[in-house]
Formats: sequence, structure tokens, C-alpha cells
Amino acid sequence: MLWLSAGLLGLLALSIPVGVVLFLLAFGIDWLASPFPLSRGLGNLIWSSSNSATLIAIPFFVLLGEILVRSGIATRTYAALDRWVSWLPGGLVHANVATATMFSATSGSSVATAATVATVAMPQAERMGYDPRLFSGAIAAGGTLGIMIPPSINLIVYGFLTQTSIPQLFLAGLLPGLLLALAFLVVTAILCLWRPSLGGERRTFPWGEMVRGLADLLPVIALLGAVVGSIYAGWATPTEAAAVGVAGALVIAALTSGITWAMLRDALLGTVRITAMIMLVVIGASFLNFALASAGLGRELQDMLTGLGLDPLPLLLVIVLLYVVLGFFIETLSLMVVTIPIVVPLVTGLGYDPVWFGILMIVLIEMALITPPVGLNLYVVQGARRSGRLSEVMAGAIPYALTMLAMAAALIAFPGLALWLPQALAP
Repeated sequence: MLWLSAGLLGLLALSIPVGVVLFLLAFGIDWLASPFPLSRGLGNLIWSSSNSATLIAIPFFVLLGEILVRSGIATRTYAALDRWVSWLPGGLVHANVATATMFSATSGSSVATAATVATVAMPQAERMGYDPRLFSGAIAAGGTLGIMIPPSINLIVYGFLTQTSIPQLFLAGLLPGLLLALAFLVVTAILCLWRPSLGGERRTFPWGEMVRGLADLLPVIALLGAVVGSIYAGWATPTEAAAVGVAGALVIAALTSGITWAMLRDALLGTVRITAMIMLVVIGASFLNFALASAGLGRELQDMLTGLGLDPLPLLLVIVLLYVVLGFFIETLSLMVVTIPIVVPLVTGLGYDPVWFGILMIVLIEMALITPPVGLNLYVVQGARRSGRLSEVMAGAIPYALTMLAMAAALIAFPGLALWLPQALAP
């Protein structure tokens, strides 16, 4: 496994696309460690790993987020939330987290959420003189909520790979996601009370203006209710609910800003690019996992972990540490699909609930989005800034990364944070 890990990190260091890296590693295992030619089954494996109705939800949720972003709904939502939360210590920084939370509940993608909020918010930071570290770090951290708060593309992939109920995963992720968003707001307020220079001016708005701003929030809230509510009520599968969400987003866009061919073209092209990237990673990881299983390397890692002779809790903490370290170097979706076939059977064998572990894994993977050197959200926010140093974004994200680590500890200490809602609403 040592040479496999070195090969993975080395190829990623060469800036080779992650999906291609997974295929290259699988071919390397095939040539060096497999007793029979695995590549002859590549065509059938690609078809079987992509021929799933569950995965159809991915392009629909991506398209939903693209429509909301490109129709200008994001800008109006940010302005409305600004009126409601800018009175807190930290001012507009809270609007970053609040907007990211709301769009996380519609886009399902962390990178898309971070890009949306960064594009809208960064000009405000420069104009109003906010500290660039905390302001940009809050956007990067808020964007991570896109893979926790349902509908989450990563939870769909987890459910697909582990054959776990996706509606149950969505329910399990809702409370921890909202608690994490609230924790981000609290951390921001504490930091800005401690050092007021980190935040900007605390602004208040007339009640009439605040109430009028709700008109820009209600359509997004209604859309969230239609998508997530239809899944929880059992009226629609995640794929069907995603299609309903796309239709709803088109209606909202038509009623608020109008629909143009240019907007539709850009949304569809963005959906194709993001979906193609995700599917390349999923298919490449499926082939890599097949090669690992055939060569017995996955069993070697399981034997190594179980051979430590640890009780369930210490072994779980070793796995948590493994995810934290790997998150420094491996892109989040890749980290999920590569490790799930090895780690999840081991964790469930220890008696842990697969739904609960899925949420714990998502929290740890959220950290990977804002920890260098591969934290994607850091680069997305820096790209939207177009000035300053990447190190400023990294420094600003540190308090929020520690908050995520605290949430992971809370989930381990209190599994009910993730399991209470699915159990309470179980039929």
C-alpha cells in the first residue's frame, strides 16, 4: 500500500486530473500485482458502475445550482440575508455563511456554493474594507456545507457505493449541517468580538426593508421545501426530486429575472463539465477498487487496521486521523470513492451505523476542502478575489476547520446528532 499511496500523491503533484490518476493507478496494479488481466473487463465495469438511476440525480442537482447562480437569484439572496444578519459582530461575514447555507440546500455541491458566494460577496469586502482573511475564509468554509446539507451529491455517491438509503442519509445530514452553520456564525461573532478589526461595520436596516427582502428568500426556501420535502415525504426518489427542483428553478428564474438562451447555454455547459468530472472520478475509482480487491491490497489494509488490536473507539479514531491526513493531499470525492469500499465494511463490522459513519465521513471530507495544499474551496475563493495571497484565505479558514474537527468529535460522542432525525421519521 505504501507504493500505491506514493504513486497517488506523485501523480496528483503533476496536476494530472484526478479521474485519470485513478485509472493509471488501476492499470499499474493490473500490470504489477494482479494474477490475471483486469483490463479485459474494463468495458463491462465502466458500464455497470455508471448504469444506475441513482446517479442521474447528480446532473439534475448540478443543473439546479447552475440555474440559480446564472439567473441572478444568488445576488438577490445575498442582499436579502445581508439585511438580516449584518447587525451581528462581524457584519457582512455572517451573510457569507448564511448565503452558503441556503445555497448548499439547493446546489448539492461545495465548490459550486463557494464559487457562487465568492463571486457575489468579494466585491463587497473590497468596497467596505473587511479583513480579507476572515472574510474569504468564511466563504470557503461556508461552501463546504454543500456536501453536508441535503441534497448533497457526495451523500448520493456514498449511498450508491454502500447501498445505504439516500433519504436516510439526507435526513441524517440535515441537523449536523445546520448545527455546523450555526457554529460558523458563533465562531465568527466570537472572533470579531475579540478582535473587532477582523469584521466590518455592523449595520442595521429598517424593518420594512428587511421584510421586503424576504420576497427574495421565499422562492429559494420554497424550492428547498419542494426538493427535500418530496424526498422525506416519500413522494419522490432523489432523482425525481432533483428533476422537480430543476423545473422549479426554471419557473423562479422566469418569474424573477427572465430566461435567456445565453443563460440556459451556460448552465447546461457548466452542468456537462461538472457532471463529466464527477463521473470520471466515480468510474475511475470503481476500476481502482476492483483492481485493489482483485490484487488483495484492500484486504491487506483492512488486515493492517484490524491487526492493530484496538478496541472499536480507538480504531475509529485511527480512521478519523487517516481521513484528516489524506484530506491534505487528495480531492474530496476521490478520497470518498477510493476509501469507502475498504473502510466502511470495517467500520460496520465494528458495530457502527453506516448512516452515522457517512455523516462523520462527510464532516472530515469537508475539512479537506479548506485544508492545503489540495483544498479546492481555497482556490475557488482565491480565484474570485483576483488579488492578495492564497495564504490569506488559508489563514482565514483555520478557525472553521477547527470547528469542523469539533463537530466530528461531537458526532462520535453523541451519535444521535445524526441518527435522531432518521429514527424519528422512520416509517
